[in-house]
Amino acid sequence: MQAKNKIKLLIVIILAFFVLNITFPKYINQGIDFLDSKTFLSLPRFPEIPFRLGLDLQGGSHLVYQADLSRFQQEEKAEAMQGLRDVIERRVNLFGVREPVVRTEKVKDSWRLVVELPGVKDVSEAIKMIGKTPYLEFREESSTSTTSSISFTPTKLTGQYLKKATLGFDQTTLEPQVHLEFNSEGAKIFKELTERNIGKRLAIYIDDVLISAPVVREAIPSGKAQITGNFTIEEAKELVRNLNAGALPVPINLISQTSVGPTLGSISLEKSLKAGILGFLAVVLFMIIFYRLPGVFAALALIIYAGILLSLFKLIPVTLTLAGIGGAVLSVGMAVDANVLIFERMKEERRIGESFQRAVEAGFSRAWPSIRDSNLTTLIVALIMFSFGTSFVKGFALTLSLGILVSIFSAIFITRTFLRSVIGTKLEKVKWLWG
Repeated sequence: MQAKNKIKLLIVIILAFFVLNITFPKYINQGIDFLDSKTFLSLPRFPEIPFRLGLDLQGGSHLVYQADLSRFQQEEKAEAMQGLRDVIERRVNLFGVREPVVRTEKVKDSWRLVVELPGVKDVSEAIKMIGKTPYLEFREESSTSTTSSISFTPTKLTGQYLKKATLGFDQTTLEPQVHLEFNSEGAKIFKELTERNIGKRLAIYIDDVLISAPVVREAIPSGKAQITGNFTIEEAKELVRNLNAGALPVPINLISQTSVGPTLGSISLEKSLKAGILGFLAVVLFMIIFYRLPGVFAALALIIYAGILLSLFKLIPVTLTLAGIGGAVLSVGMAVDANVLIFERMKEERRIGESFQRAVEAGFSRAWPSIRDSNLTTLIVALIMFSFGTSFVKGFALTLSLGILVSIFSAIFITRTFLRSVIGTKLEKVKWLWG
């Protein structure tokens, strides 16, 4: 065996050891714990990282909100929805929901916010943790030439720009107040508002309810404001707490709610895993029967391929849904297809009398254009699905894309390394091993 290929084979073995133990760390960690208990060694354990399961596999709550963007210009809507997503994600994280998914969707001319809360079975609890977030906004006084009574029009300054809220007290009356501090962008907007409204009222609304409408005496460049009203201390504290949890930059309305039970999720997961394992074993059996020793090498490469892919799912991490598992299983077929092309080209080279070494090298070099083009076209389609699809389509596209990339590495590097390890040995002369 060539020295260079020996190094590659060692790399493959080390890679296989690590990825399989990252995927299934329980058994190696039991061995490490046993050695540590019997010796003075203190060996590091492999991290026990759980797979991240989607809502359809572990159960939970699925909520869809319609966002009211009527007050925003067309070019501002995407940014406003991003601010809304950030606020809601921060809020559900405060409640300890594990791996929440919060995303925005555009349906024709309307925008929606989709919230998936794995493990939260009580839909009313999920609605409560999101719906209590107040919508904070500042409105400026309308021109007296267009209205006979004082009214207020919306401005750009909303809870999206809020940095923090604190409880304070009026120095004279000792009445409770809510002090607001905006971020740098919010401070600029607040400065512009106060500059053009000197001598006018600047109204503070929470959930479309007027809380306070103080008169602006001078421009305020500090980005700090206060909400005054007939608050009790408890009301002011609750308002501070809710605002710090995240004041909504956009009003939202719940339009759909779904609860997925844990039993249904576990059944779906069990059936998906069973189908994946049976499919994998069927492919391995097919390869060994039809290609013999190369089929054994392909089977070993597929096991390492599966270890690499599952490790990536843990380390990235990837949220696994039923569609995502489907994409991963489909990529196994892509990996096998590459090996089939290589082995068939090798057979053709052997039939015309080429040596084993030349047959191996020619098999890979001549099969590579077909492998490259077929995988590249599938990868392009997967990227398009990921860019424009919904969440389930994106999950399928992501796992399929990762599977394709790993399958190319598996066929071109791992399988080739195994085949090259036979060059110059007695095994290459045993004809029945090569089909």
